[in-house]
Amino acid sequence: MPLDAICLSGIVREIRTALVGLRVEKVQQPARDQVVLSFRGSRRLLLCAGASQARIHLTAAVRENPAAAPMFCMLLRKHLGGGRLTAIDQPDLERVVILTLETADELGEQARRRLVLECMGRHSNLILLDGQDRIIDCLRRVDMEMSEKRQVLPGLFYRLPPAQEKGDPLAISGEDLRALLDDAPGGTDAAGWLLDRFTALSPLVCRELAHLGCQDREHLQGVQDRAGLAEAFSVWQETVRGEKGFTPWMLTKENTPADFSYMPIHQYGNAMEGAAWETFSPMLDAFYEKREQAERVRQRGADLHRTAANARDRAKRKLALQEKEYARTQDRDSLRICGELITANLYRMERGQSVLRAQNYYDPEGGELDIALDPLLTPQQNAAKYFKQYNKAKTAETYLAAQMDLARRERDWLESVLDLLSRAETEQDFADIRRELREAGYLKGPTPGKKEPRRGPNRPREFVSSGGFRILVGRTNIQNDQLTREAFKSDYWFHTQRIHGSHVILCAGGQEPDARSMTEAAMLAAWYSQGRNGGQVAVDYTQVRNVRKPNGARPGMVVYDPYQTAYVTPDEAVVKSLAGK
Repeated sequence: MPLDAICLSGIVREIRTALVGLRVEKVQQPARDQVVLSFRGSRRLLLCAGASQARIHLTAAVRENPAAAPMFCMLLRKHLGGGRLTAIDQPDLERVVILTLETADELGEQARRRLVLECMGRHSNLILLDGQDRIIDCLRRVDMEMSEKRQVLPGLFYRLPPAQEKGDPLAISGEDLRALLDDAPGGTDAAGWLLDRFTALSPLVCRELAHLGCQDREHLQGVQDRAGLAEAFSVWQETVRGEKGFTPWMLTKENTPADFSYMPIHQYGNAMEGAAWETFSPMLDAFYEKREQAERVRQRGADLHRTAANARDRAKRKLALQEKEYARTQDRDSLRICGELITANLYRMERGQSVLRAQNYYDPEGGELDIALDPLLTPQQNAAKYFKQYNKAKTAETYLAAQMDLARRERDWLESVLDLLSRAETEQDFADIRRELREAGYLKGPTPGKKEPRRGPNRPREFVSSGGFRILVGRTNIQNDQLTREAFKSDYWFHTQRIHGSHVILCAGGQEPDARSMTEAAMLAAWYSQGRNGGQVAVDYTQVRNVRKPNGARPGMVVYDPYQTAYVTPDEAVVKSLAGK
């Protein structure tokens, strides 16, 4: 992601205006590489040291915290809790942010603490310093074996990361830049040349400057391209140096955030859509929302996803073998015919015969049929063998039909688990799915004597329709069952047709919901399903009294009749508006 030093400076300027002078009321660590500092006025500052998502910004998202706070979080609470933020600084053209706080030490005396965020890809880190800039502790310790140039360990004095041997893009004059461009060989890649020469420039910004200066050509072809690139670079310098020069800009492709920057980006033409935002923080919240969701599933639900996916694949292979065997049983009449023809021709047969050619009186055209025989068996035994195979195939048809039905239900249930895992958000969601897999026999039970962490009740997602009706959306299969079981018979139940998704309950309260509320409930059912990215998703709905759970069915599996079907297009903006009511 293009969070270069210059983009970071715009974010720091925004945060400095909002937070300097406020006190830290709460310190939380919702994820391994994320820390949230809550300030007075319900302002939350997110510091993320993730390898692919390193950043700092104000956040409106409320993140769930683990049942037990990590040790690093406890350390930050000890040193930063109640402290007043006095400064937010960024060393020149470095992807480093330093938060300085005035706090009280163990003796109650005034002390200074610094929290350093380094946003440097896989080398990102979060470091706590004392008043002498010694490292108290850090999120990732770096010893001599990991890096000979720079160690990050408790007790050492903090040093900034080694500077890159590149030029300062804001310090170079126009004449010097044109001189460097004149020395560049013909055919030089313009974006690559900028990236190699100057620090603090992301590949995205380099490509944009090349796009603006070289008239859509990728390489420096002549004097005109060099002059154009120098002019575009000069305009960029003036924009960045200005107090109001930053324009938070996000690129989307097919309604999915793809990139962001601090300036308008036009190099993609119609391939991507770009939009300006008023401030950086809400833009970054929106940009990283889906990425964080995917990362949460990857980190917390990796073992669950692997277990469910392997079980689903085994169920598919088993079902394929059963269907193949079932298809063979459909040709069992040929076995019966062979047995009857052998019986009708016993007088012509001799022991040791390997083939019987007999007239097939079941054939309308009266053709002959060659029947394979076992020469070690008598004619009567050969006939009995064919009848036995026929009866076995007849019995297998009934047995396989039942087993195939069970295999299909098991496959569908496992696919529903995978679908819910992809949308799991809280620790309780993962705990419920883990319990569901455990009860189904796919996971082992807890270690004897080991206590699982206590968790509060897992509440369903709750929305309010335009007509004022409450809408509940299940998070897991267990909760889907609970919602449908506890809803009033007059409430309305929604679920996507023939694809996996959450159960949705429109709480009618004995009234008849308006058409718009019904449409919004159907849209929520489509959004929280496998059809989220589709158009015109079919959603079945009926009153709860018409929904029942078959005996022995897995969690979340129900049947319903009668019902009606609505066709809706999922819209994220509508979903968020209903959540905010």
